[in-house]
Amino acid sequence: MRVLITGSAGFIGFHLAQLLLREGIQVHGFDGMTDYYDVTLKQRRHQVLSQNPDFSATKGMLEDQPLFDRVANDFAPDIIVHLAAQAGVRYSIENPRAYLDSNVIGSFHVMEAARRLEVNHLLMASTSSVYGANEKVPYAETDKVETQMSFYAATKKANENMAHAYAHIHGLPITMFRFFTVYGPWGRPDMALYKFVEATLQSKPIDVYNNGEMYRDFTYVTDLVRAIRLLMDVVPQRPEDGIVPEGDSLSPVAPWRVVNIGNSDSVKLTDFIDAIEDALGLKTIRNLMPMQAGDVPRTWADASLLHRLTGYRPQTNVREGIQQFVDWYRSYSGR
Repeated sequence: MRVLITGSAGFIGFHLAQLLLREGIQVHGFDGMTDYYDVTLKQRRHQVLSQNPDFSATKGMLEDQPLFDRVANDFAPDIIVHLAAQAGVRYSIENPRAYLDSNVIGSFHVMEAARRLEVNHLLMASTSSVYGANEKVPYAETDKVETQMSFYAATKKANENMAHAYAHIHGLPITMFRFFTVYGPWGRPDMALYKFVEATLQSKPIDVYNNGEMYRDFTYVTDLVRAIRLLMDVVPQRPEDGIVPEGDSLSPVAPWRVVNIGNSDSVKLTDFIDAIEDALGLKTIRNLMPMQAGDVPRTWADASLLHRLTGYRPQTNVREGIQQFVDWYRSYSGR
């Protein structure tokens, strides 16, 4: 099997590539190495992957369609996993144009390449943020999602709609997955866990939004990529009679499906911080803040469809996952 991963130097792309390489799968990575966060961390991830002879990579931006087309043509993947994106809810308020270019234009170029090459399966990352102002929890894939609260979430919902159209028109099998607050070793420095650990080790305060009244479905990264790997083999097929099983997000008119990948547990932010303190053996200095624009107070995944399709449930306990991150961070940073 040959798998092309966009965003291979990113947090999730790195872990997915590691998993696939351990199976003997050939992987080609495509990453822009943008400076949204520390480029050195991205380079270190690629250095680790490059120790395996089945890994190769190209540095480039998805907005450069001729380059991406050339890479895709040369590698001739069986499957494309599209993880590259401009991430971050809060940054999308400051720089929405970056999200339009990367998440919409870039994703269009990926879909065009997948259509032209007639890949067996295109898998694309969405986000739990598409659920927006929905009050019903846990979130299910069949819930209506029309109230996105950030431009980041809006671009991801646009990706889902664009992908459905391509699946319908071209018969291209596409699986979208909605991620729920991913964390773990090699994580992004702009995310809460990394920032909280780094600040606490430096005796600096951490910003705790909505006075700590925030709940997240924290999903450990190795659980997440295991789910992606299993979904690679679950290729959606358009139902001939247009009838979709109850609870399935499969489209009645296209080989397209969306799947939640989450831990199916909503953890209070203050409990998450307590677990960080226990893992570090240090107390945090908490700067209580109001809710930020674009944020939602709670995320919580109904991951029953994932289990029905793959037989798998993410299940890493938050305290165990945080300890794994802290151990990695101390080794990586030397602190």
